[in-house]
Amino acid sequence: MAEKSSIYIFIDDETTPIAALQSPVNFELDTTKLVDGKHCLKIVSRDPSGKEGVRLIPFEVRNGPAIDIEGIREEAVVDGIVPIMINAYGKGDAKNFLIVGSETPQSIPYWIFVLIIIFIAWGIYVEVVSSSVNLF
Repeated sequence: MAEKSSIYIFIDDETTPIAALQSPVNFELDTTKLVDGKHCLKIVSRDPSGKEGVRLIPFEVRNGPAIDIEGIREEAVVDGIVPIMINAYGKGDAKNFLIVGSETPQSIPYWIFVLIIIFIAWGIYVEVVSSSVNLF
């Protein structure tokens, strides 16, 4: 029987693997044990001859309450008083979804107003052109 490759799974810069397995393998990563933020999954494979392969998979954990912000963006240049609306809500768990507070009210985008103005202007244009047409 042929020897199998060994797989070592690391999180971030840890020196101790969270799992040491033989390939092929199905693995479930429990992100509830990680703090929210950016992480890196490092998979090291060693074949029977001793050669190693490494694969890095960056990912972001967001298990905590979701935070929505309206009024400022990342890396924004601001001046004066900036009104900011912040909403935070929990997602519940796999069995229960928390509906209360999970929707963030948002202002109407400017392009909606532009579309309304264009539509009204088109309606006025059609009305003026159709009323100026002389019928025999």
